[in-house]
Amino acid sequence: MRRGTEYILAFVFTLCLWACGNNQAEEESLTDKEKLELLDAKIERHPKDASLYAGRALVLMNLGRLQEATADMEKAVTLEPEKVEYRLRQADVFFARGDVEKSYKALSEAERLDPENLEVQLKMGEVTFYSRDYDRSLKCLSKVTAKEPDNRTALFMKGFIYKEKGDTLSAVQLLRKVCDLYPDYAPAFEELGVLYASHNDPLAEEYLGTVLRMDSLNTNALYALAMYHQERGEMDEAENLYHRILEINPRSADSWHNLGYIEMTYYHDYTKAVEYFDSALTIEPDMESAHLNRLLAMEN
Repeated sequence: MRRGTEYILAFVFTLCLWACGNNQAEEESLTDKEKLELLDAKIERHPKDASLYAGRALVLMNLGRLQEATADMEKAVTLEPEKVEYRLRQADVFFARGDVEKSYKALSEAERLDPENLEVQLKMGEVTFYSRDYDRSLKCLSKVTAKEPDNRTALFMKGFIYKEKGDTLSAVQLLRKVCDLYPDYAPAFEELGVLYASHNDPLAEEYLGTVLRMDSLNTNALYALAMYHQERGEMDEAENLYHRILEINPRSADSWHNLGYIEMTYYHDYTKAVEYFDSALTIEPDMESAHLNRLLAMEN
């Protein structure tokens, strides 16, 4: 009996050592549902461990259970109110729920705890960027670039904001800097291409072409390039690009509409134009331009 007991104890000890060494790898391989069950069990045993609530909130976010994730992060910051990491995650949960003000408030608390934390400033810039509070966003992002002049996210968002505010020169300077520093970052090339296309600048082809070499299925870049060619009267190129978009996304109402506009205005094939406008209206019944152009085509 004693020998058997010693063997079991030795086995359990060995198993514990193995478990400690492999616990992290095992947990990473679990599904979100399995992680949730594991965290539920851990929280039941250690109800005062803030890290467990923060961990469970992350899993709940992945599962789309945002209300429960909110409650867990409230518990985590209540248990450890001075931990910046938890305020950041709480802000993420609020932002995922679409509550920008609460997200910003959580980030403001994080900033109070650690005023020099660049991750906090960057997230504050992101939250206000997506809520289109551009002045507040620029203030936060400038704090980041003052200490990290080559921060890709901050530079890109600042460039986008300047574009939206009509400061084309500043937008181009920042977006080109991002392209030079990060030649694999497609969003910067895309925004710069769209900007050049809106000014009928041939550089649009270069930048949008770069995006499409990275991702040939990028319909935003295809559409911007199609509009660029259409505005220049290069209808064959524009039509080919619109058809490429529709191969990828048959529900692109704008592409159907623009094909109809080209048929009506440039080729005077009114029957075909009506067919294209009908396709656009099937997808977007309230598209005003498609209704008006369809009437014009039918009159002709």
